[in-house]
Amino acid sequence: MLLQTVQQHLQEEQRRHYPQASGEFSWLLSGITLATKIIAANVRRAGITADVLGATDTENVQGEVQQKLDVLANHAMMKFLGNRGNVAIMASEEDETPVVVERDRIHGKYVVVFDPLDGSSNIDVNVSVGTIFSVLRREPDPTGQRDIATDVLQPGYKQVAAGYVVYGSSTMLVYTTGNGVFGFTLDPAIGAYLLSHERIVMPDAGKQYSCNEANFDSFPEGYKKYLGLLRSGETGRTYSSRYIGSLVADFHRTLLKGGVFLYPPTKSHASGKLRLLYEANPIAFLAEQAGGVATNGKQRILDIQPTEVHQRTPLCVGSKEEMNLLMKMVN
Repeated sequence: MLLQTVQQHLQEEQRRHYPQASGEFSWLLSGITLATKIIAANVRRAGITADVLGATDTENVQGEVQQKLDVLANHAMMKFLGNRGNVAIMASEEDETPVVVERDRIHGKYVVVFDPLDGSSNIDVNVSVGTIFSVLRREPDPTGQRDIATDVLQPGYKQVAAGYVVYGSSTMLVYTTGNGVFGFTLDPAIGAYLLSHERIVMPDAGKQYSCNEANFDSFPEGYKKYLGLLRSGETGRTYSSRYIGSLVADFHRTLLKGGVFLYPPTKSHASGKLRLLYEANPIAFLAEQAGGVATNGKQRILDIQPTEVHQRTPLCVGSKEEMNLLMKMVN
């Protein structure tokens, strides 16, 4: 197979689907790939140096104790996106408010929303973690005075790109621009992401379900009945339970193997726990582009109109067969 880097792939896709494109999006994505290479290098060093392993003495806006790698990853994403010249606003799960790139506020064409290090609490026990990102187009703001919430609080169907990087046994970038889902594996020998998974398609059905079953007693009744059905074998398929606790890792397995990932509402998080902008929207975009389904149990994730930067939501995502059965049981 002819080796193709993510930059070469993007240029080819632009020529095929957007012949008038200026190449600015490729330049933006190069900032994400550069930042994630730095994050990957530091993840590999965890356990060797105290500079990147363990917790800080601070909490993020979510009230969660920040890991040292959270801070490092957030800084890398901010730095390499902020110097692209076409990004006007960056919103991170780690920060209370979006960051305006003053130099590019008027002419910047894009808003980038990201979770710099999903699952970072798992670093200490050597479990896969990841970076999730979402790119939105921004209308021109000639005065530079428009409320930034207008640019950030867009429903997921308006995303122009989304993806994640999973740092595991290998480092893999998975992304979509609305024309299918593609996966690239980082070759550490040359420092480039190379195309390894062309046009990823989620199986129509799987044999695994993924959820935090410790919360089972506080799940709504429909979800309890659904999980009971999967366990019983009455669907005609024998299911295994697989739950990692890093969204990127759990979804990556579901994307490739099929099945379903669930994070229902619970008594402690009645509105859900995952963040709509930073996690659910990009994951939903990828899922749909791969032939899967993503809802909050009541409506399509990508149709939800955000009202808050750190808004939370339930998330149910997976193969068509499992998701169709779920929707019948929770509605």
